[in-house]
Amino acid sequence: MAETLEKIPKEMFEPAPVNPHESEVIAKPQLSFAKDAWLRVRKNKGAIISLVLLVLIIIMAIIGPHLSHFSPTEQNTSHANLPPRIPGLEKIGIFDGSQKIGGVETNIYKEQHIKEYYWFGTDGLGRDLFSRVWLGTRVSLYIAFLAALIDMIIGVTYGLVSGFKGGQVDNVMQRILEVLSGIPNLIVVILMLLIMEPGILSITVAMVITGWIGMARVVRGQVLKLKSQEYVMASKTLGASNSRILFKHLLPNLSGVIIINTMFTIPSAIFFEAFLSFIGIGLQAPKASLGTLIEDGYKTFQFLPHLMIIPCIVICIILVASNLIGDGLRDAFDPKMRD
Repeated sequence: MAETLEKIPKEMFEPAPVNPHESEVIAKPQLSFAKDAWLRVRKNKGAIISLVLLVLIIIMAIIGPHLSHFSPTEQNTSHANLPPRIPGLEKIGIFDGSQKIGGVETNIYKEQHIKEYYWFGTDGLGRDLFSRVWLGTRVSLYIAFLAALIDMIIGVTYGLVSGFKGGQVDNVMQRILEVLSGIPNLIVVILMLLIMEPGILSITVAMVITGWIGMARVVRGQVLKLKSQEYVMASKTLGASNSRILFKHLLPNLSGVIIINTMFTIPSAIFFEAFLSFIGIGLQAPKASLGTLIEDGYKTFQFLPHLMIIPCIVICIILVASNLIGDGLRDAFDPKMRD
């Protein structure tokens, strides 16, 4: 046996040389949760296009009223109810200030010898619609982001405490939510009108009272599911305080749910404000919002459709873009959607 082993070449017992090019290579680099979510959002073309449109509208809401040469509140009755007229486009017959009067196409700017350009036309009091649309968009976006901020502060905090404490504390806090959720927002706004004047303040108070309930319930449900996880029990064993567990461990794991619900809150708040302004209990003249502009244009829609169509287009873009971004974020933060 020994002689047989001696006849075998020693090279057979030596390990084969390792080729560095053939060594194991990680095919896909490790990604953080946020980076992985962003890569999946980037694949959603609808969400990306919606994000670009929403950013452009926000920029126009900030600088739009300053781009026009006319004040959004300045009245000029001699220039009332003018159609849109945009320099450059009028040469090709688009937005050239023409309007049908009695079935006849008439250029009102030439008839009245008006040299100014009103890009979106004017309303019944001669106010520039371009500056008023972007001023109204600014107010509507303020209401939307205020509602999102209220959700983030009151709703998230309330849901965290209620779900984490549990027991009798949770029971009492949920009974309070049930009482508040039984009061419709419209009733709250009407009650606010008995105390204060119609406007942004009354809408803000109404949202502070009842606008955060949905977020609180969603966060509470997620906390009840996550607080029994191993990492939370390990933190308790190591002596971590409740505030550290809430804000260092639970809150980061709830970030996806919070962001998604916040994005869906924005269109709901804009629609709520537009509805209140449309029925006359929201913002009052001479203040402008998308709801008040639609309400003004609704009265003369058959004769001057641009007064209603333009703010309707802006509010529709905001609502659709916000919903598409919310859908994209929901898919991105869902682990089941991973490739």
